[in-house]
Amino acid sequence: MNRIPQFLLAFATWLLLTWSFSIQNIVGGAIAGLVCAFLFGGLFPHENLWQMFNPRRLFWVLVYIPVFLWLCLKANVDVLYRVLHPDMPINPGIVKVNTELKSEMGKAFLANSITLTPGTMTVDIVGQTLYIHWINVPAEDPEKKARNIVTAFEPYLKRIFE
Repeated sequence: MNRIPQFLLAFATWLLLTWSFSIQNIVGGAIAGLVCAFLFGGLFPHENLWQMFNPRRLFWVLVYIPVFLWLCLKANVDVLYRVLHPDMPINPGIVKVNTELKSEMGKAFLANSITLTPGTMTVDIVGQTLYIHWINVPAEDPEKKARNIVTAFEPYLKRIFE
């Protein structure tokens, strides 16, 4: 039963990527979606995936996308500054940050959002703790500063996944 939303997501992705609604394309997409759901369905978290089709959650996904893009743009400018600066002001390190997200999928999206933002990369997730490699760890209270990275994404992801 958990594979049905996975099939629907794969099929919808197929249709959006091919942008053709011919019979051959629909049948091919349905077959590809079934194969993907059957082969890879066990790799996804076993949370209720039907909740992802809730209109309230979809609304928050649409709100999250521009927020993520804005934070990504700001991080790109910051990394560009550090690369082009003659002294290359970096202080790399790994910081430990706790998250309030409970769902495995929510934590996975948080980790991916952090990793997709230039200058940061999630190294590991252990329970409620994320280990983040950061290009410039500030000397004063690094955990508090790193918490700002997580709090930029967390409120939106909490509304989407919990």
